[in-house]
Amino acid sequence: MSTRLLLVDDHAVVRSGLRMLLENARDIEIVGEAASAHEAIEAAMRIKPNVILMDIGLPDLSGIDATREIKSRFPDVSIVALTIHEDEEYFFKMLEAGATGYVPKRAAPDELLTAIRAAATGQVYLYPSLAKLLLRDFLSGGRPVNESPQSDLTDREQEVLTYLAEGANNEEIATALVISPKTVARHRENIMRKLNLHSRADLVRYAIRKGIIKA
Repeated sequence: MSTRLLLVDDHAVVRSGLRMLLENARDIEIVGEAASAHEAIEAAMRIKPNVILMDIGLPDLSGIDATREIKSRFPDVSIVALTIHEDEEYFFKMLEAGATGYVPKRAAPDELLTAIRAAATGQVYLYPSLAKLLLRDFLSGGRPVNESPQSDLTDREQEVLTYLAEGANNEEIATALVISPKTVARHRENIMRKLNLHSRADLVRYAIRKGIIKA
């Protein structure tokens, strides 16, 4: 099954270049384009893509705001940031908005394809130089998270946490554990509340720190 991809960038030339780059990938189908945040939100509602390639610098709202809005409405849509911005401020804000990938526009085409394919399977993909920012962030004690003990979780929540850390989405976890996606969503909310985590970035930091996933 092909990944249904929505391209979001305010420059037509950039979107055209991305389309030329990606249209030869047999497992990726470009189902739409958007030139603004509002267009991206409307397209996400109408087209229902699996993955959105999102620029941060959009003319109306930022790609961060668009990501936050789309994820609030469609939590299972994976969003990959493709941007010129490589500084910590944009990087952490995009992760906290719900992005599952972050790739600079200077990256090689293979890196972009890897990020899209990872996002399509619910995995987190961070460009190596940016992944180092995340590691440095918690190793240096920055952006502290007052975590509660993992032992506060039930056995089922521990299972769901492991799948989440490995990048599985709600439907995949539901299939693996033979429960409904709504039950998975409820467990996910309980996990975030019990561990005092407030964003995807917090969850990634927690999973790396606890050895649930490898960085």
